[in-house]
Amino acid sequence: MAQRDYYQVLGVPDSATTAEIKKSYRRLAKQHHPDANPNNPAAAERFKEISEAHGVLSDADKRKKYDQMRRLGAFEPRRSGAAGQRGGGAGGQAQPGMEGFEFGDLGGLGDIFSSLFGRGRRDEPVAENLEAHVEVPFRVAMFGGKVPVTLPVTETCATCKGRGGAPGAKIATCDECNGRGSISFGQGGFAVNRPCPKCRGKGTVPSERCPTCGGAGDIRAERRVLISVPPLTETGAKVRLKGQGQPARGGGQAGDLIVVFTVEPDRFFHRDGLDLLCEVPVNLAQALLGTRLRVRTLDGKKIVLKIPAGTQPGRKFRIKGQGLERGGRRGDQIVAVKVELPEKLTPEQEALVRQLAELAGLKY
Repeated sequence: MAQRDYYQVLGVPDSATTAEIKKSYRRLAKQHHPDANPNNPAAAERFKEISEAHGVLSDADKRKKYDQMRRLGAFEPRRSGAAGQRGGGAGGQAQPGMEGFEFGDLGGLGDIFSSLFGRGRRDEPVAENLEAHVEVPFRVAMFGGKVPVTLPVTETCATCKGRGGAPGAKIATCDECNGRGSISFGQGGFAVNRPCPKCRGKGTVPSERCPTCGGAGDIRAERRVLISVPPLTETGAKVRLKGQGQPARGGGQAGDLIVVFTVEPDRFFHRDGLDLLCEVPVNLAQALLGTRLRVRTLDGKKIVLKIPAGTQPGRKFRIKGQGLERGGRRGDQIVAVKVELPEKLTPEQEALVRQLAELAGLKY
């Protein structure tokens, strides 16, 4: 089956801007996140597909190479004539403009394309990177900390040890690919390798499939890990954890785990550089006559803030040193006053307001 077009996966046109791609990704990732669909394996697969698409299309260099492959029809391969024989299609000649192109040029996402089109030598176990998108509470993102993440992973089947055969089954060389594990497909003058559909890239076929994994050699599982969040983390920030990604088939070093952070908005605080912004409500009497308010800081303290008489709506007060810290510099907490007025007045209250307006010479 041909690889789905990444633009179709995210539901955007190939002319979409980076912002449009990001907006569509965040909407779909929230909808299909495994934590929101705990008993739905299809959602986990969909989430992985969405993450893969975003990983390529959100990176300018990877997107350029992907678009080049897409224009050449590499994502709609067909088997035809000599091009479908082992050893390459159309005499092994590549399309103009593809000379020197390597799947590795796509960085950590190169293994996505390699898994589609073949990796060269079948006996070289290549691990895949995992990309996890993690939502982090505002306070944890500002001060740093740890958050738990559940990752969908593919693990070697413990029953068959990755061979795909039932216990005691005989293992024979695949007659479809002659043990190579891949079959060559051609599109025009461009040839690519894809895993053999009969042996699933192993090069061997068991006389009886493993009852645990159905002959796949691996099973889907979940792994729960604690991710360290650096202080002052912003949305879109990434960290790479070596060896924490997908295990390589047949052994070998596991891939990396690439964590992409999204900072959850806080109902009270907003960030402006090293300053923290917040808004506190006061009633009409407090604004006119003055008052003292207890204002919460990000680290949980309560600070008394004096509001002078005659404070206007939107006036800002600065609490020194209660912002964020970086490199020995510390920001402030800036408090904006929001004057709240009653929506309805009793007849007595309305009479008093009219009296006040007349005394103050106010029109109404």
